Amino acid sequence: MKAPLLAAALTLGLTVSPAMMTAASAQEKAASFSTDTPIEQLVADKRAKTVLDKHIPNLDKHPAYGQFKTMSLNAVAPFSQGAITPEMLANIQKDLAAIK
Repeated sequence: MKAPLLAAALTLGLTVSPAMMTAASAQEKAASFSTDTPIEQLVADKRAKTVLDKHIPNLDKHPAYGQFKTMSLNAVAPFSQGAITPEMLANIQKDLAAIK
């Protein structure tokens, strides 16, 4: 839950459960997924990994994954020798933005 919302809830005497905070954090995290998000963060989220697997199957199984996992897809694309195209990035971005 964002700090201003949390502060407002507490000021009003509302009870904020840990589950509510966890759900809000998950929504905020999902809302921030993009082709600029580090790949390891995308792989760590089940929904984002589903998007990756749809467009770039087994990316996390690539022999060099350990070398590029901290980079974003946008950063890796120029080094992919054309394997990650601008069209792929646009489609991935669209699917990541649809995660709720």
